[in-house]
Amino acid sequence: MTDYLEFEKPLMELESKIERIRALSKDQPKAQEEIQKLQKRSHQIQREIYSRLTPIQTLQIARHANRPTTLDYLAFLIPDFLELHGDRAFADDPAIVGGIGRLDGSPVMVIGHQKGRTVKERVKRNFGMPHPEGYRKAQRLMQLAERMGRPIVTFIDTPGAYPGIGAEERGQSEAIASSLRLMARLATPILAIVIGEGGSGGALALGMGDRVLMLEHSVYSVISPEGCAAILWKNPEKAPDAADALKMTARDLFALKVIDEIVSEPLGCAHRDHAAMAATLKKTITQHLAKLAELQPDELVAARYEKFRKMGVYQE
Repeated sequence: MTDYLEFEKPLMELESKIERIRALSKDQPKAQEEIQKLQKRSHQIQREIYSRLTPIQTLQIARHANRPTTLDYLAFLIPDFLELHGDRAFADDPAIVGGIGRLDGSPVMVIGHQKGRTVKERVKRNFGMPHPEGYRKAQRLMQLAERMGRPIVTFIDTPGAYPGIGAEERGQSEAIASSLRLMARLATPILAIVIGEGGSGGALALGMGDRVLMLEHSVYSVISPEGCAAILWKNPEKAPDAADALKMTARDLFALKVIDEIVSEPLGCAHRDHAAMAATLKKTITQHLAKLAELQPDELVAARYEKFRKMGVYQE
């Protein structure tokens, strides 16, 4: 079942009608003609809706309950994925998954946030908000990838690092800072992809890549619009205004040169067609890793350093 957002209501009515006709008259030629006509109209409405999304609507798409997660993509991209657990210091954090496998026959290390889909799984995964041990697990796997000579692919999808007392006591800010320092120095290719919601330092801790990509309807920001509205206006209803000001969409961040590429989503967005989105991602990841493989380790580190140093620097 598709969960429709408020601005998708015209689409919901049309697709409900298609399903009713399909259920009542399966093999009748006239019914098939009507279904084809309605499907054509549905595709037109989808193009109209998703081509003019506001930033707050894009955020709703990025948070959609059916949007593919890291593990969803791994099922398509890396069938032999072997998950590795634990930070060897405190615990295993289910909010971050990571492990080894082969992408089109080439060995890779994959690390990503995991929100979960059902209520039970989301609670288990802490809604994709990692604890310090999650970031320390990621660091351990990154260091392993460097020793093994494997490129690293990260999938970013979190509202932010967990701000609870226990996480702070165990050094949340230090864990994030250590992740950034490590990624800046790793002598192996790093490809970071924002697949849903990229929030604050919790997202950036997996985001310091040689190439940073965003799915077309994902978001990436220093704070959520709700958090920004609460701080600036003390009013959650100002979240749409905050979303506009934060410049959090892929289009905005590409224009600001924060990211390197926007990965197109299938018609109707990634949550409507996981397989098509995974196929596009597979092609994109393979192309970028092939180009990064041409660089020497010292060239990778130097270019990565320059890439992030240039952000936010302007001349008037």
